[in-house]
Amino acid sequence: MAELSRRGAVKLGAAGALALGVVRPAYADPVIEAAWALKWNPTPSGDGLKAFEGLEDDRAGSHSGTKHIYVSGDHWRFDMHTRDRDGSDRQRNESKGMRSGGTTHKIGKDQTWKITYQAFWPSSLTATTRFTHIMQMKVQDVGGPLWTLTPRAKDKPTLTILTLKDNDANTEHIVGDWTPLQNKWIDVEFEFKASNSGGHLAWLFKDGAAVVGQGRTTAVDLWRDKNYLRPKWGIYRSIESSGLQNTYQLIRNYRGYKWE
Repeated sequence: MAELSRRGAVKLGAAGALALGVVRPAYADPVIEAAWALKWNPTPSGDGLKAFEGLEDDRAGSHSGTKHIYVSGDHWRFDMHTRDRDGSDRQRNESKGMRSGGTTHKIGKDQTWKITYQAFWPSSLTATTRFTHIMQMKVQDVGGPLWTLTPRAKDKPTLTILTLKDNDANTEHIVGDWTPLQNKWIDVEFEFKASNSGGHLAWLFKDGAAVVGQGRTTAVDLWRDKNYLRPKWGIYRSIESSGLQNTYQLIRNYRGYKWE
């Protein structure tokens, strides 16, 4: 995918944009001086845990002396043990935010971003009857997540995206069956506009070249009129489900693009 800087951008018609490989959001004007600008491109070896704004690693001290978030080879690893606690009824080992070169990349009102990465979900990361979130988009210190990525066990285990409407009602979007997505690297992409109205969230999941889940919604509230949005990755789950195991999530090839 070709990258254009704001300084070097020129007004492109639809044909010119396609020729340069520029992928525009669906809402974009046919003639626009803008492109996806790569803002966040961390590497495990170069950035390590400084790739994130912060960590929430066993905040309650339930597993003393154990690191749950760390670099392992070409990826970041997020461990969760059945003994870990973040409160009496839940567990949380997550990273939060995007940072590079000492700069925290804050997602502001009405900004459009695309975040991509590859995730590996083992069989031990079971779908649950309560919550098990493996990615969240939140506003710093304000309320619950605006959307979550979560394996859920209902009629069958599925990977589900939960979004919020303006009235805080949840909507479930089924990405696909959970088991076929496990024990392999899955490409994950979220594109979104951080707005109260006129916003959107789109998602794309691929197993190699095969699309295994995709969708888009505009019935979503992606702004809380305070602070800024930041993504979170790791494992955040209720202990009020059967079948919990010691488990982990692996993530590599993080990218954060801003439309500008």
